[in-house]
Amino acid sequence: MAIIETKNLTYTYPGGTKPSITDVSITIEKGEFALITGPSGCGKTTLCRCFNGLIPHFYQGELKGEITIAGLDVANQQIFELAKHVGLVFQNPENQLFALSVEKDVAFGLENLSVPREEIRKRVDWAMNLTGIYDLRERAPHELSGGQQQRVAIASVLAMQPEMMILDEPTSFLDPLSAKKIFEVIYELNKTLGLTVVLVEHRLDLTARYANHIIIMDEGRVILDGDPREILSSEETRLIGVGIPKATQLFQILEKDGVNLGSTVPLSSDEMATLVKEAFKA
Repeated sequence: MAIIETKNLTYTYPGGTKPSITDVSITIEKGEFALITGPSGCGKTTLCRCFNGLIPHFYQGELKGEITIAGLDVANQQIFELAKHVGLVFQNPENQLFALSVEKDVAFGLENLSVPREEIRKRVDWAMNLTGIYDLRERAPHELSGGQQQRVAIASVLAMQPEMMILDEPTSFLDPLSAKKIFEVIYELNKTLGLTVVLVEHRLDLTARYANHIIIMDEGRVILDGDPREILSSEETRLIGVGIPKATQLFQILEKDGVNLGSTVPLSSDEMATLVKEAFKA
């Protein structure tokens, strides 16, 4: 069942001379972990803004085509209605956090939706425990590290209990280890809660292993859309200039040199290590 569907979606920012996205037609199913990637400036962030209604309700400009989120026509829904279904985590958590304590930040969205007080308490505690920040609940967000701030931003979205979470390069300010921890939390939520995840990310070495759907964009258009293992091992992906996982590249090099590691293309170093062990065991 499709939870996100776009048909010939084209959008031009106010004063823009050409569209930021052009004829984008994609379908993301409920419960998927979809990864959107592509070169810088290819339209990934613009597409995310369409998913939660910031386009066309906050950013004006010209929107053509259709976009449906959880069965709702985005162009004809108010942002607060869409917020019940979709949560957006920004690239920089500081743009999302402003309260005097972590707890208050996580509760903010629920208070705006007039959720009963007892329910707010329950959901805030649940979201903080899930993201491992319960012990930080009385701290001011600006005192926290980048990784901790990003967990607070994720918890504030989770507390709303949306059907889908859109994350726009959520770890661009973090070191690889902190980023890996964030992705593991998101992946766990996808698996245990059935939360639909749409992740915009260029660090495919860290993220490709979690995705079961990948969309590659270039110059505002969707170039490739489908299974991550198939797409990331294709020649077309390499030519676009997407940062193909090193494990995938190594697998392809060895395959060309006649080393047979099987038919499953690895997306991470862990998967590659397993394939090598199995091959030498045989």
